[in-house]
Formats: sequence, C-alpha cells, structure tokens
Amino acid sequence: MAMLNASLLLAQVLLALAMLFATVRLLAGPRAQDRVLALDTLYVNAMLLMLTFGIRDGNALYFEAAVVIALLGFVSTAALAKFLLRGEVIE
Repeated sequence: MAMLNASLLLAQVLLALAMLFATVRLLAGPRAQDRVLALDTLYVNAMLLMLTFGIRDGNALYFEAAVVIALLGFVSTAALAKFLLRGEVIE
C-alpha cells in the first residue's frame, strides 16, 4: 500500500509539473496552434490528475470530474481547431 501511495504522489507531482510547462506554452506560444496544443495538453493532464486523486482517496466524485473535464476539453479543442481552420465556429 505504501508503494501505491508513493507512486501516486510521484505521478501527481509530475502531472503538476507538466501542467506548469503547458501553462507556460499556453501563455508564451508564438502561434495560435501552439496555444491550442498547450490547452489540449493542459486538460489531459488535469483529467489525469483528477484520476490520480480519485485512486488515492477512493472517491468516485473525482472520476466524474475527470469525465466532465475530458468532454469539455474535447469539445473546446474541436471548436478551437475549427475556428483556426475556417475563422468561424458555427456555420
């Protein structure tokens, strides 16, 4: 059990570090495509961080939050990609 907690803690620290790097790329990205990719990476890392919290605490609410983050992140990435390609989201 101690090994599981240690590995989950390490995973949470590394995911938080990855989120920090994605935030830096989101703010300093030279192009809009870089910012969209950073936002995509940020929501995936946030979803995985929620999953590690859920595994560590044994609470199902974190898993539901991870599903909501995944759905909203996918929709926002698709909308931003469509906007960058066509200049409009709704036709």
